[in-house]
Amino acid sequence: MSNTTLKITLASATAAMGMMLGANAVSAQEITYMCSSDGTECATAREIFDRFEKANPGVTVKIDEVPYKAILESLPVQLAGGTGPDMAKVTDLGGLSKYYLDLAPYVDAKYWEDSFGGTLDWYRKGHDDKGIYGMHSQMPITGAYINKTLFEQAGVAVPGADATWDDWAAATKEVAMKTETKFPMAMDRSGHRIAGPAISYGAKLFDASGEAILVDDGFTAYVQKFVDWHEDGTMARDVWAGTGGSSYQAADKEFLNGDLVYYYSGSWQVAKMDNNIGDAFDWVVVGSPCGTGGCSGMPGGAGIEGFSDTKHPELVAKAIDFLAQEGNYAEMTAKTKNIPAHLGVAAKGVEYAGASKGASDALNAWGAQVAKVSPVAFAYQGYKGNRAMFIITVQRVTQAIVGELSVADAMDRAKEDLAKAMAEAK
Repeated sequence: MSNTTLKITLASATAAMGMMLGANAVSAQEITYMCSSDGTECATAREIFDRFEKANPGVTVKIDEVPYKAILESLPVQLAGGTGPDMAKVTDLGGLSKYYLDLAPYVDAKYWEDSFGGTLDWYRKGHDDKGIYGMHSQMPITGAYINKTLFEQAGVAVPGADATWDDWAAATKEVAMKTETKFPMAMDRSGHRIAGPAISYGAKLFDASGEAILVDDGFTAYVQKFVDWHEDGTMARDVWAGTGGSSYQAADKEFLNGDLVYYYSGSWQVAKMDNNIGDAFDWVVVGSPCGTGGCSGMPGGAGIEGFSDTKHPELVAKAIDFLAQEGNYAEMTAKTKNIPAHLGVAAKGVEYAGASKGASDALNAWGAQVAKVSPVAFAYQGYKGNRAMFIITVQRVTQAIVGELSVADAMDRAKEDLAKAMAEAK
């Protein structure tokens, strides 16, 4: 072979290699999923996305696992500044809707409508919007857990299914006193969490025309009771009074450590309870106490959304659609020990493999709570301005708890806050 021929051959090989590397660079795509986890949500998503990557060579799904507080507080700032992730697990379904990527051009719309039904409306911008913006990954219900072992040690009967908030307050105080347990009751510091109890006390949240009002006699009645319980020691004070602004604060650590008799949170905590409590004590789900307006918790949950600023819209839609396929969704529901929002998965039932008897019983108990949820609660969860209402609730109720405002003044301020928020939104 002549030197000229060798040079041509090497040049051709080099060019071909360059073309191959260039092609790989073009096909290599990375998208980021911001995820928070109450148990195994992010790890389970990682397992499923590993299969997605295998089926789509050159694609990488990077999972950025963050605290839930970052989803509530940092993600909106990032999205507003154009620096958000490609997709994320969110709970402010309506409040972030202006940033959502419409998946409809890239997915089988009929499959999504058949599988997720009414929850798709929670992500849309209005009645005329037919887009598909996110996959509801779990259908949690708010309500309570109790440390049943403490009730048994105290010799106190567990209140029945129709027990009121007053019944539970009296029972838990007695249990705490007899067992020398630190806290009788606690509720996550969240406007979403306190909404169900307020609705159970008759709060309507909206007027006859559907306009948000937040404060009425029923809402005020529950807030007064809630504040009183913080003053007399029934409620663990630091959960709400120990944090400023609108910051979220859970009370799960107190319950897991055995320092709390009654914990008002929600169904998403089952995996954490199952994984962390073990044989330390028996825990059970008792749902939501009753009032004049029923025995309602709040529906809610998280959705996995893509965002319109992504550089890879088709790939983001493809990744979320992969999660939404019935087999993958059923796996995700089972491993994360959640209640499914996918209608096909719910109809067939979920086999929670590896769950303890306590966890299985808890998940079944949560499923039974869905029928008790008030229509007001469903309307509130789907309302586009609910995030502002949740924030107002936390801020003003906290001020009443710490003594900065009377309950009456706090409720007046909440009305003013809502009027201002609605004016700004319009």
